Amino acid sequence: MNVILVLVGFSLLVALLGLGAFFWSVRSGQYDDPYGSSVRMLFDDERPEQAEAANPVANETTKSNQL
Repeated sequence: MNVILVLVGFSLLVALLGLGAFFWSVRSGQYDDPYGSSVRMLFDDERPEQAEAANPVANETTKSNQL
């Protein structure tokens, strides 16, 4: 019977630690933007024509290689 009381006390302690960790993660901003991070990898950083306009030196090199 004493073992059951020890196990119940230990399980309550573990549950309270888990609850405390959850509230700590909420307060530290872990769940502020759950959607943005999951779809950020699906989109390109730049469109190809924007990348060409942003880097004219690379454009001249590729044009000279094509000739």
